Amino acid sequence: MPRTKSKYPRLTEREAEVMEQLWEHGAMTVRQLLDTYPDPRPHVNTVSTTVRILEDKGYVSHEPESPKPFKYFAVAQAADFAGRSLAQVIKSYFNNSYTSAVSALVEEEKISVDELRQIIDMIEGKDKNQ
Repeated sequence: MPRTKSKYPRLTEREAEVMEQLWEHGAMTVRQLLDTYPDPRPHVNTVSTTVRILEDKGYVSHEPESPKPFKYFAVAQAADFAGRSLAQVIKSYFNNSYTSAVSALVEEEKISVDELRQIIDMIEGKDKNQ
């Protein structure tokens, strides 16, 4: 089954940190974003630049009617990003093998037999509907 390409470019680690804060807390100014970081905090210019890059990439927008400082908010949904992140982890750490990823979860006892059965049931149900 071919995979669709995401409309969002890949995020750097710093960009992902900002997105996580916006998803968790909602619209914030750059200063409010800065306050979410543990010490040592990045410089305000670093966070501001990251937010502008995210806006250029289409992940973030700002409230146009608000006076400066702008409040920035996530345009991209966390769920859209989660799927891409999982795919990237499987590609990077499991040689693009979902079977290897599930096997690792079984070996580390991170997934139960009941959960595996639920996954199989979901797959079989989807196959019957197609």
